[in-house]
Amino acid sequence: MNPIADRLKKLTEILAWSEMRILWIILPLLAAIFAVAYGFVSIGFRTIIAGLIFGAVITTAIAIYRAAKAMRESTIERNELKSILFGLEDAVVVYDRNFRVIFFNPAAEKLFKLGSRNMADKELRPQDVDEVELQLLIQVIFPSLAPGVVARTPAGEYPQIADVSFVDPNLELRVLTAPMSDEKGGLLGFMKVIRDRTRELGVIRSKTEFLTVASHQLRTPLTEVRWALESLAGESGISDTGKTILEGALTGTRSLLKIVEDLLNIARIEEGRFGYNFEETDIAEFISSALAEISPMARHAGVKVYFDQPKGALPRAVIDKEKFSLVLNNLLENAVRYNVENGQVVVRISELKNQPFLQISVEDTGIGIPEGGIEKLFTKFYRAENALKSQTEGSGLGLYIARNIIRAHGGKIWAESEVGRGTTIHFTLPTDPNLVPKHEAADLAGEN
Repeated sequence: MNPIADRLKKLTEILAWSEMRILWIILPLLAAIFAVAYGFVSIGFRTIIAGLIFGAVITTAIAIYRAAKAMRESTIERNELKSILFGLEDAVVVYDRNFRVIFFNPAAEKLFKLGSRNMADKELRPQDVDEVELQLLIQVIFPSLAPGVVARTPAGEYPQIADVSFVDPNLELRVLTAPMSDEKGGLLGFMKVIRDRTRELGVIRSKTEFLTVASHQLRTPLTEVRWALESLAGESGISDTGKTILEGALTGTRSLLKIVEDLLNIARIEEGRFGYNFEETDIAEFISSALAEISPMARHAGVKVYFDQPKGALPRAVIDKEKFSLVLNNLLENAVRYNVENGQVVVRISELKNQPFLQISVEDTGIGIPEGGIEKLFTKFYRAENALKSQTEGSGLGLYIARNIIRAHGGKIWAESEVGRGTTIHFTLPTDPNLVPKHEAADLAGEN
């Protein structure tokens, strides 16, 4: 297409903008001024007047165009935002510093059973919780009035995320609260985004309940089978073939019992009822005890285990000894099980510089983790392909449990690995009791 024709078309479109109407009002005024001035001045000044008027027209047109463009873009953005907010499945409530409602989207109307017209410019007050029709909304706006609240972010940190629970009606809401500020940083109000997770969590709870019941039902008969096999294995007069069969059956039963116990632990973790009892502990001494327990397994596998003892005294870590034992045992067993003949495992501990944390590392010389597996390593039921070939047994649950326990301690866990060269699992533990999460919260969706 002709470039000149394109420009003319674009100019025509711009002049047709509703925001450009003011130009069509100003142009006749400038033309009238020019006509009057043209008739009253001498011929010598007419050229100057024409130039001034022309310059005024150009300057005014440019100024109006810029203002119209900015206004148009702002309107488009506002309409797009409005369309997005109106189309959201999550409820959105916006209110000013005085808790006066500014915006109430259709999803909010549906959730709270309140009309947006009735809520427009309405001031929300804590005492309105006594009004039946406003009760749910008020308890979301003022979470301290709700029956159950679990904070997901530290106090004073925005956006604030909290899970708010209700019994009647049965509702599980995740509420995100974000402040709105002007260009100078002054507080204008707040926006709450409320997601109804009732059905989602109901499905997850049903699965968890099934898992708990099934695991409980399996554990009792398996325990009896193990006891019977252990009793038979201790009897004299059993042939060598019989002993081999018994040992195999006993090993399989113990492995199955461990899987059942892992499943029960996961159910407790995801329901937020794992139960922690934190206390300050000499972590170096605790690790030494764990290494002593793993030594027989390591000797049988032909793997050497070392503890790189810290040179100086370390601050005491805050741990739940029983739960932390699960972490250490799992990491050490993996480091031995997936190692190579004549391989080694090295455990290191150090104090993070200028941070109230200890860092523990479990390094092995084993098969390593393939590329892309690190991201999945701490998820449920994940086992790398080379791990499946090396050890057919295993549920892929241990590291998921370890991750949750470390998080509940206020620490972090991560891995570094190279195929054929080994894997190192690092994790941190706080030395300041204030850094341990105050409440054990349910993590039903298994969030990272």
